Amino acid sequence: MAKDKYVRFDWAAKRMLRNKANFGVLEGLITVLLNEEVHIEEILESEGNQDTYDDKFNRVDVKAKNSKGEIIIVEIQLTRELYYLERILYGVAKSITEHIQLGDKYDKVKKVYSISILYFDLGKGADYLYHGQTTFTGVHTGDTLQITTKEKDVIEMKTPEQIFPEYFLIRVNEFNKVATTPLEEWLDYLRSGHIKDDTTAPGLQEARRQLQYMQMPREEQISYDRHLDAIMIQNDVISTAQKEGRAEGIAIGKQEATLANARALIEKGVSKDIVMQALGLTDEQIAEL
Repeated sequence: MAKDKYVRFDWAAKRMLRNKANFGVLEGLITVLLNEEVHIEEILESEGNQDTYDDKFNRVDVKAKNSKGEIIIVEIQLTRELYYLERILYGVAKSITEHIQLGDKYDKVKKVYSISILYFDLGKGADYLYHGQTTFTGVHTGDTLQITTKEKDVIEMKTPEQIFPEYFLIRVNEFNKVATTPLEEWLDYLRSGHIKDDTTAPGLQEARRQLQYMQMPREEQISYDRHLDAIMIQNDVISTAQKEGRAEGIAIGKQEATLANARALIEKGVSKDIVMQALGLTDEQIAEL
């Protein structure tokens, strides 16, 4: 086994990056995306904290608070999920409401950054990184509205960008460049697990030290290898079932083909929850299979 084999980021986020000693890796990715130095103070409770490779293995998320008190959600999604954009919106809204107490003034609302690392195709687009945020633009003038607030006799100008959530969608499979910038080096690691020996990208030197496969205890290596096997098997059976379903769909129609896909996946051992998410089926449709 090569000495420079590094643990995939999704596994590291699930098992290793929640340790304060490893915060530097996650801080590096966020620093590169936000273009400002970020320090994580703590990891907050997150519904994706799972310990076994097959328990919600297609989704990993880390929720952290930075030194400004802002909330940062980093989510790794391995397979397609219906209503993905709606779900990340819900996750952001939930994080905002969870961190403000009843009776608090609205100035206690925390800004949230949502970072999605996607290992599946989400829509159409030529770029591997998309960024979205809320701004209010004059319909006729084209200027950006700035909100004036008065606090302790001091007039403070804030823009909606300082308050409203920001979203980053990283489409890992779309990255096919030679890595020359810190962001590209991070994409290279996310896609292929490669880290340059002489990297200066924030977080990747820490990753080189902390995320080496050979440094893990043997039982961790076994769990990690099972995780990779599960991903390969799921991708293979989904691809196979979809091809079979498309061929069958010529004769029996789209809905029947989708159900045929689902039936084939379940027969191959993929959990019903994953099948439902991957193919966009309802609980009732899954129950009838």
